[in-house]
Amino acid sequence: MTDNSTHSDTYPPTVWRLIVHRPADGPTNMAIDWDVVRRQTGGRAILHVDELTYSISIPQSDPRVQGDLVDSYRHLSRGLMAGLALLEAPVHSEQADRDAHGFKGPVCFEVPSDYEITAYGHKLLGSAQTRRDEMVLQHGALPLRGDIGRICDALAFDTEAAREKARARVVERAITLGEALGRAISFEEAAAALAEGFCQALNVRLEEGALSEAEETRAEQLRVEKYTAEGWTARQ
Repeated sequence: MTDNSTHSDTYPPTVWRLIVHRPADGPTNMAIDWDVVRRQTGGRAILHVDELTYSISIPQSDPRVQGDLVDSYRHLSRGLMAGLALLEAPVHSEQADRDAHGFKGPVCFEVPSDYEITAYGHKLLGSAQTRRDEMVLQHGALPLRGDIGRICDALAFDTEAAREKARARVVERAITLGEALGRAISFEEAAAALAEGFCQALNVRLEEGALSEAEETRAEQLRVEKYTAEGWTARQ
């Protein structure tokens, strides 16, 4: 396992609001996460099923996201690493190999990017980050179970042979948390471990909360006016 020291003593204590949100459709989740997004963080396609997704919104002035994008990405990833270590997942976070930098495939989990979290050499957790209006947003997806290659059934390929080739790459290069642990794991267990990992690694105290009435109203407005609109989803 990669050195997983928490460095929690390097950060001042703080309190974060923890929202464990009900399952929802894509437009709703996008509307809740931030005001302006067409996955502003970029990246390739993800099938959101049988997984845990996380989202962190934090002021850019916070020491936990100091430095450039890669620095702050790695700082926040310490919380993810610590949480996965609590589950005894054999996780690593390293610079990607040369082939990954030029890869052009459509599926996020076909290949790990720099410092993404892997287990047994396979991509386990995909994350991305963006900065806007003095805020940092980092979000990501952790597959818990199921067929990691089934996303290829939902994407357009020129030929069926190309689809099967992409599926084989995903299965070869990615892994679910259940596979990494060798046992079934529930959403609740994974969420609790990641929450504790952030507390330990980043000197954070989490207070469970919920969206405010104003946030719920704004999220619904964004869902209706933006994220369900064909012009938003399909624009080039």
